[in-house]
Amino acid sequence: MTNLYKTLSLFALLLLIVSCGSDNDTNFTLKGTIKGLKKGVVYLQKEGDSTIVNLDSMSISGQPEFTLKTNLEEPILLYLKLFKNDGEEHYIPFFADKGITEIKTTLNNFNYDAVIKGSKQQDLLNEYTKVMSKFNDQNLDLIEANLLAQRDQDSIASDSLSRASQTLFKRKYLYTIQFALNNKDNIIAPYLALYEIPSANPVYVDSVYNNLTENIKNSFYGKKLGEVISNRNSND
Repeated sequence: MTNLYKTLSLFALLLLIVSCGSDNDTNFTLKGTIKGLKKGVVYLQKEGDSTIVNLDSMSISGQPEFTLKTNLEEPILLYLKLFKNDGEEHYIPFFADKGITEIKTTLNNFNYDAVIKGSKQQDLLNEYTKVMSKFNDQNLDLIEANLLAQRDQDSIASDSLSRASQTLFKRKYLYTIQFALNNKDNIIAPYLALYEIPSANPVYVDSVYNNLTENIKNSFYGKKLGEVISNRNSND
């Protein structure tokens, strides 16, 4: 009986040590709330080499709050995925860094109602997407007006609206490039060059990369942008 007690005590101690070690291995915490969610599963994910990698998950049953954890080596874009067995995938992308990020959203508008507070990278992404949203709204207005002009067979108005749409598109690209240049010391710069303006004039993409600080050039997205430029130049 004594030996059994000792064995169980050692096993419990081992579990405690492993548990403590596991907590110490995590330096990032996502605290979230999904208003209206009664049952589902939330996942913390990142992009792998060829697939999406699950970092943590939690089943929701009754409570709208959840906590997900992982370990980060540097700032990186992560995804909060919601699975609620409706045949659709629901994602919220966000920039994560060591520390705590908070996401509050709703079940009905999971993506659009998301309010994200956390890293300085996310703050910059919020600033950028707010302006992009205005550009997109303007573009939708131009598309609607152009369709009406085409319906009325007003070729002069249609041509004018098409030119305005092209000008708006260029303004979006130039804003993205300038935003990246203005934040050359932040990982948001190579990220935007990679994913927001991949088909821009190579001169502009090169300019973003060449102006990055050495620290950002050596970051995950900095290295990735450098590889894209190197591959492009080798194929010219």
